[in-house]
Amino acid sequence: MQRDSLLWKLILAFLLVAVISAALVAALIRITNVNRLSDLIIDQQRSSLQVALSEYYQQNGSWARIAGDWINILLNARPNRFGNGADGESFGRQPDFRRGASDRNQTYDRRRLFGLADADGRVLVSVDNRYPPGAKLPKKLINEGAPVTYNDQPVGTILTARLNPRLNPEETLFLKRTNEALLLATGGAMLLALVLGSILAGTLIHPLQALTSAAQKIAQGQLNQQVRVNSKDEIGQLAQAFNSMSQEVSRGNHLRKQMTADIAHDLRTPLTVIGGYVEAMRDGVLQPTPERLALIYTEIERLQDLVGDLKMLSQVDAGELPLHPQHIDPADLLEHARAPFEHHAARQQVTLCVDAAPDLPKIAVDEARMMQVFGNLISNALRYTPARGEICLLARVESGQMCLAVRDTGSGIEPDELPYIFDRFHRADKSRHTEAGESGLGLAIVKALVEAHGGQVRAEATQGGGTTILIMLPLAQESPQRA
Repeated sequence: MQRDSLLWKLILAFLLVAVISAALVAALIRITNVNRLSDLIIDQQRSSLQVALSEYYQQNGSWARIAGDWINILLNARPNRFGNGADGESFGRQPDFRRGASDRNQTYDRRRLFGLADADGRVLVSVDNRYPPGAKLPKKLINEGAPVTYNDQPVGTILTARLNPRLNPEETLFLKRTNEALLLATGGAMLLALVLGSILAGTLIHPLQALTSAAQKIAQGQLNQQVRVNSKDEIGQLAQAFNSMSQEVSRGNHLRKQMTADIAHDLRTPLTVIGGYVEAMRDGVLQPTPERLALIYTEIERLQDLVGDLKMLSQVDAGELPLHPQHIDPADLLEHARAPFEHHAARQQVTLCVDAAPDLPKIAVDEARMMQVFGNLISNALRYTPARGEICLLARVESGQMCLAVRDTGSGIEPDELPYIFDRFHRADKSRHTEAGESGLGLAIVKALVEAHGGQVRAEATQGGGTTILIMLPLAQESPQRA
């Protein structure tokens, strides 16, 4: 595995995050362990001292002898170990020697962290040099102390020194074992991070490696590449986008090859006719009669039309097609488009009509270009609409746009072909040839000109047979896009 690979970087990132997190947690616990243990010890000692002092006050009725009895109270803060003073002995004079000297010294060392103030806040046993016995405590310190009560009435306050108690061997061993557990937890977290990081990094890297391999194959000319989509996250979306791109690139390359072949065919046919007549006239086989020259000129016109169509498409692709938009009534535009084909439609016994809603808003379009659009659409419709059929030019407002349509009752187009009929040199009927007068660019020019006006065009199958071409254009208040 290369050190500069993404897999290596991801594993290191997961490991680094785990190590830093575990180290921070371990350091925080270790720093606070001693303090928390000390707080626990002080709380336990203070709680038992509260009970002992409450019993002491109950038995003696005051704090008069507390200074002399304080050490014994610290050593024997257990219930039912204190005398009531009636036998002449002071409270707690008989300490419990069943405990060892070390245990008693430890207890005394801890409990001398505590002092006592009476109910008025005057110090009886001091733990702070700033407040010797008899001094009056601030209210803040009294509130921070632990109250001693008798008959639910406060009779004193336990004061706590701001020192940590010394730990006994058992508590020191507890801290040691806690630190060892933290080290083991840190090591375990590192190992777990390494394993999980490798697994997670692999799930991220494998799709990227597949994408890289597919992209390299595309660069080598194998355009139709598909990668497996295993998730719906960002990487899955990237894979889907790559697959769609690969399909479009492959399809575009296929169309480019087909377009090149179609252009060569469309150029070769008239050139062959022209070349054959010219060669025969040059060799004296044929005489240059007006009819033959007219035929040659017709083929030249076909070449000029094809070159002109290709030039127009290249201008649209480059955004250089000039447009001269004017505010035009949609009904007038459709009537102007219908007029040149009225005679041709009548000869084919096809009804050519205009159906425009009244009071339509105007559209801003280049009339000459739109006449070319409808000329191509009506020509196609007439070519495939049988006798007694109908071609209708429609206009209506739809979704805030002007919808112009050419609907015919012709042979229709297969549903699988509808998305592709506006591709250059695409022919829904594979048997059609240029001898029928088609270059295969008519609908491609329609699409290019409509989009140059800021609109969209699509084809739909007409119910009962036929095809409808829908053109959506912005209304006049929306300026058309100038190419």
